[in-house]
Amino acid sequence: MAARLGLRGKSVSFLLLACLLALIPAALIGWKAVAEVRDHFAGAYAEQYTLLQMQRVTAPVTRELALSRRFADSVVTRDWLRAPDDPARQARFLAEAEGFRQHFASRAYFVVDHASGDYYLGDGSRDNGADPRYRLSPEAPDDAWYFATMGSTSTYDINVGTDRALDRAMVWINVKVMDNGDLLGLAGGGIDLQQFTRRFLGSPPPGMTPMLVDGRGALKVHPDSARIALDSGRNPQEAGAGQRIQALVGESDREPLRRAMHDAMRRPGTVVSLEAELEGAPRLMSVGYLPELQWLLVTALDLQAAPLLEGRWLWPLVLAFGLLLALLMASFAYSTHRLILAPLRHLKRSAQAIAEGHYRSRLPTERRDEIGELSRSFSHMARRVEHYTRDLEGQVRQRTQALEEAHAQMLSAHRQLEASIQYASIIQQAILPDDALEQHLRHRYAVLWKPRDVVGGDFYVFRATARGYLLGIVDCAGHGVPGAMMTMLARAIIDHALAQEGAQDPAALLGEIDRQGRTLLPREQLPASIATSMDIGLAWVDPAAGTLTYAGAKIDLHASDGERLEILAGHRRALGHRRPARYENRVAPLRPGWTYTLCSDGFLDQAGGSDGFGFGNRRFRALLLDQAARPLEQQMAAYETALRAHQGELPQRDDITLLAFRLEPEAPAAASPLPPEETGDTR
Repeated sequence: MAARLGLRGKSVSFLLLACLLALIPAALIGWKAVAEVRDHFAGAYAEQYTLLQMQRVTAPVTRELALSRRFADSVVTRDWLRAPDDPARQARFLAEAEGFRQHFASRAYFVVDHASGDYYLGDGSRDNGADPRYRLSPEAPDDAWYFATMGSTSTYDINVGTDRALDRAMVWINVKVMDNGDLLGLAGGGIDLQQFTRRFLGSPPPGMTPMLVDGRGALKVHPDSARIALDSGRNPQEAGAGQRIQALVGESDREPLRRAMHDAMRRPGTVVSLEAELEGAPRLMSVGYLPELQWLLVTALDLQAAPLLEGRWLWPLVLAFGLLLALLMASFAYSTHRLILAPLRHLKRSAQAIAEGHYRSRLPTERRDEIGELSRSFSHMARRVEHYTRDLEGQVRQRTQALEEAHAQMLSAHRQLEASIQYASIIQQAILPDDALEQHLRHRYAVLWKPRDVVGGDFYVFRATARGYLLGIVDCAGHGVPGAMMTMLARAIIDHALAQEGAQDPAALLGEIDRQGRTLLPREQLPASIATSMDIGLAWVDPAAGTLTYAGAKIDLHASDGERLEILAGHRRALGHRRPARYENRVAPLRPGWTYTLCSDGFLDQAGGSDGFGFGNRRFRALLLDQAARPLEQQMAAYETALRAHQGELPQRDDITLLAFRLEPEAPAAASPLPPEETGDTR
């Protein structure tokens, strides 16, 4: 009996020691919980403060922006800038501008005449803006802000700078003055930077540092005025090393800060938070975007200085929590030993027998408490496990066999589908006129044909006659198998149109192809989700006459010798558009040595680059100018290399077709051997 009591005392002592040891991780967990609560409150506090400051900043600037827009869009302002030397117009302008001046926060306005560069400032002085203060020059560094603003695509700009006439730092609202698409000048008002900074910064809470930056990180408003990047314009290089927020954070935090700024600009009205080092000290930074200013509001919170959790009530709470935890652990240890540990020893032996596969082992089911219920549950579980074990192997064999059969059927279907698509690709390539092109043009043509899938909706055509030859590319709606089916139908329609109209009139061919396509595929009988349109460009080349006749539907013909670029534009509507178009021929002289290029929109729309934008017309035309004088095979290699570099890891979006041809100096003599009847085909 004494031995049994001694053993029980040792167990209780061991449990008490374990409880005491458990207090250490419990205390650490509690402290971590307090830290997490502090971080949660800090994040919410910083976010709410940032949102509040965004509203405080947006209100006055939005008012000044709306007032500046009304001033720039005024009929009187535009009428005067059309004829600034007209005394009557100037008088009307000065009278109206004075009314605007009274409402601007700075009691001053400015107007720039774009034609002369004259800078007018109305600040309530004697001339009150009647005479120009000075003339802006593109050569003057102080005037770079104006020419950067006028060269941008935005209709307005907000810039922090020192006005040489007012001799004070201002937040200027620069609004372009436009009239029927003509750029007349720049007008607007401003807010005194010191007043704006005082209103924005005010008295920030302890540990909080607010600042305003532009999209590239130049500091527009900062508690330290020496860090403000005055007249930084749109060129990030104009801001000094210490006048950009990137210079204030640690090098490892610059990329997370850039991502946070990018995310905030994508979602105006939201706040993006991150932890970073600001000037060598850890801070919780919050970033919000102000679309009206095209600036970002950044707040930096010092968690040590901010009064988030007060120690006068925190430490008593922690102490009381520790005492309560110790009492609970002691009670738990005693109750666990008396009510659970001892009875579980009996259950353990039976559970071990079940684990070894002895399902018939007797369990202590005679108890009427929780342990007894657990023992009865174990007994029931043992019987169920024994039953499932007998049936499991049979079920596994049956399901394995079914899976193997399904897998074999799937592989067979996949092979059949893959073989069908490969066969379709061979058929589609057979309609391409490579043999005819090689026979008649030899080295004077080159093709880049890249279906997005195994088959596609793009193809190119060629038809040679005694007088010349017809070349073109066709981009059918869709890609993959549907697009390939459309190419078969389009091929038949084009063959029929050539038989009806001949090859010498591309515009008539487009009209006939459009008519036949609407007859075969009437829109009113097709679902709205099915597109049957075609982009097509056709060029008739007459070497003897030295002319090229072109007609296109959403495809342009580019001609270049490497120094000049001429574009024969196609119609803006595709064949099969819901509103039929009238297509017209455009005739241009054939120039030996020039490269004539047709390109489908799959090349121009291919996404890539750092922002995922399309390749685009501007980049394509610059590449065409750079490559036009080179041999055609090298041109195609250069186009494919440039497209692959732009595409990067992104998938190909659409089918791509690029067809280039050139008239060599001996081309007219080479055209004479053609037979009198039409040769080649439209493949």
